[in-house]
Amino acid sequence: MVINSVSDVREMAACIGDNIKKVIIGRDDTIEMVLAAMISGGHILLEDVPGSGKTMLAKALAKSIDGEFKRIQMTPDLLPADITGINFFNMKTSEFQFVRGPVFSNILIADEINRATPKTQAGLLEAMEERQVTVDGVTYQLKSPFLVIATENPIDTQGVFPLPEAQIDRFAVKLSMKYPDHQAMIDIMKTHMTKDVLMELEPVAVKSDISDAMEIVKNIRIADELVEYVVNIVEKTREDSRIILGISQRGALALISAARGLAAIAGREYVLPDDIKRAAPYVCVHRIILKNSERIKENAELEVMEQIIDSVPVPTEEL
Repeated sequence: MVINSVSDVREMAACIGDNIKKVIIGRDDTIEMVLAAMISGGHILLEDVPGSGKTMLAKALAKSIDGEFKRIQMTPDLLPADITGINFFNMKTSEFQFVRGPVFSNILIADEINRATPKTQAGLLEAMEERQVTVDGVTYQLKSPFLVIATENPIDTQGVFPLPEAQIDRFAVKLSMKYPDHQAMIDIMKTHMTKDVLMELEPVAVKSDISDAMEIVKNIRIADELVEYVVNIVEKTREDSRIILGISQRGALALISAARGLAAIAGREYVLPDDIKRAAPYVCVHRIILKNSERIKENAELEVMEQIIDSVPVPTEEL
C-alpha cells in the first residue's frame, strides 16, 4: 500500500480497523480513536477492569501494521534500565557495549503501567516526548513510528503507583474499553471460545505506511477559527471553579492532532468542529484535576468536560 494522500490514509485506517475488529468486538469508537492517535503521533493510555481486552487491542494493532513490538509487564521491581537498555563491559573486547531495551521498537506495550515505581515510570518520559533515550550521557534515537500503548487497572489500589500529572500528560488520549453489550458479549464468546483469533491475525499495513500517514496528517488544514475554538476550550478548563488543574499547551496541541487524525480517517483534508468535539473527551478528561468536593460522582471529570465543551461557542462561519 502506497500512502500519498488523505484518501490513502482513510483506506489504510479502514483496513487496520477492520482487521482489529476481528479480535475486538463491539468497540468501534475506541478502535477509531486508537487509529486517530496513532497516525497523529500520539501515545495511548487504556484504562479498564482486568479481562476487558486492553492488551489484546494493543497486540492486535501491533500485528496489523507488521511493526516491531515489545511488551513489558510493569512490576514494582522493574528498573528504568530494563526499559531503555544498559551499558555492560564486554570482557572480550575490553569495551563497554550498549544493549538496547524493549523501548527500541515501533510499538511498546506497557502492561499495567501503574504497577511500576515512579522512577521506572519516569524512564519512559524522554522516549514518549522526544522519541529518544539517553543512557550514560549518550543519546539514542528511537525507530519511526514509535508508539506507547499503556494499560492500567483503575480499581486496584494495592501495589500500584498512580501516574503523576507529567506522565499522564504525555498520553494523547485515554480510552476505556468498558463492558460490551449483550449481543457483543455473545459474539465475543462465539469468536474466542474455539480458536485464538489473535494468533491468526495477519498484517494489513507496514510500519512505513504509518510514518507516511503521520506526515500527511501533519498537513491537514485547520482554520484559524478552529484553533481559537481549541484555545477557548482549554482556557475554560483553567477558569472553571471546579477544576484545580486545567489543560496545558501540550494538551491543546494533542487535541488539534487528534482532530486532524479523525479528519484523515474520514478522508478529509481539513478539520471540522465536530472532529474537535469528538476528540475532546478522550484528549482532555485525563488532563484535568477536580477539587476533592467534585470527585464524589462517578465519571465526574467527563461530566465537567462535556459541560465545558457545550458552553464554548462553536464557529459557524464557512471554514
